[in-house]
Amino acid sequence: MSDLPKAVFIKEEGPREGFQFEKGPIPTARKIELIDTLSKTGLEEIQIVSFVPGANVPGMADADEVVAGFDKAPGVRYLGMWLNEKGLQRALASPRLTLQAGLMLTASETFLLRNQKRTMAQNLEAVRRMAQLYVEHRVPVQRVSVAAAFGCNFEGDIPRSKVIEMIDSLFAIGDEHGLDIGTIFLADTMAWATPRSIRQLVGDVRERWPDKTIALHLHDTRGMGIANACAGLEMGVAHFDAAVAGLGGCPFAEHKGAAGNVCTEDLVFLCEELGIETGIDIEALLDAARLAEDIVGHPLPGSVKSGGALSTLRRRLQRA
Repeated sequence: MSDLPKAVFIKEEGPREGFQFEKGPIPTARKIELIDTLSKTGLEEIQIVSFVPGANVPGMADADEVVAGFDKAPGVRYLGMWLNEKGLQRALASPRLTLQAGLMLTASETFLLRNQKRTMAQNLEAVRRMAQLYVEHRVPVQRVSVAAAFGCNFEGDIPRSKVIEMIDSLFAIGDEHGLDIGTIFLADTMAWATPRSIRQLVGDVRERWPDKTIALHLHDTRGMGIANACAGLEMGVAHFDAAVAGLGGCPFAEHKGAAGNVCTEDLVFLCEELGIETGIDIEALLDAARLAEDIVGHPLPGSVKSGGALSTLRRRLQRA
C-alpha cells in the first residue's frame, strides 16, 4: 500500500444524488436541513441541486428554492449540476453557488439516449457548445469526465480503450477552446466496477496522462463501492465523490435495488483507519447520515452510521 495518498478530498453529493433518486416528495425545508448539517462536518464541497426539468426529475423541481434557502458556511463551496445550456443559465442566475464545470461524455450510447436523449454524435457537439459557453461566461472548467466508464446495464462491459478515446476527445475539445484541464473523472454510473477493473482503468489512464489528477465517482448498487474506493486509494487516487448514508442513484439506470453512491461516512472511516487525512469530523458526519435516513423515511445502506466509528470507541475505552 505504498501508493496510499496522505490526504484525500471528498466532494459530498448526497443532497443532489439522494433527492433526485427518492421516489416520494421530500419537503424543501428538510433538504435544506440536511445541507446545513453537512456544512458543519468539515466537508469543503457539497453538491446540493441539479438544474434539470422537474417533469423529468421531480426530486429536483424545487432546486431554485433550495439554493435560496440554505445557510452558507464559511469555507464551504456549494455546487450545482446541469446537463445542458438551460441548466447552465439557471446556475449562472444563482450567485450563492460556486460554479465549476466539466466536459463529459458517456461511454454507453443506450444510457445516453435514456439519460439525455442524445446520440454520441449529438453529445459530442453539445460538449463543444458547452465549452464555448464556459469560456464566454468565464466558468472554470476543471475536469473531463466519462460516465458509465466501467460498464452499463444496457450494453455490458465497456472496453478501456473506448474510455481512453473519449478522454482524448474531451481534452481535444478543451484544447480547441484554450482550456487547461487538470482532472479526469471516471464515473461508475451503473456500478459495474470491481477492484480489479478500478486498478486496470486507473492504471491505463495514469499511464496515458501521468500529469493529470484522477478522481472516482463510485456507486454501491452491487456492494462494491467501498472495495472499489479502497482499490482506488491503493492506486493513489485522492479525489472521490460520495453521498452521505449512501443516498442516491441514477433514476435512468434501471436498478432494482438500492443504487446509492459510495457512502461518505464509510469512506471517511476507511481513510481514518488507513491513516489518510480527510479533514472531516466523522461524528458530525454520522449525525448527518442519521438525519438523512430520517428525512427519507427508510433505511439507507451506509454501515458506519449503525456500527459507529472505531476512533470514538477507542477513546471511550481509554477513558474507562
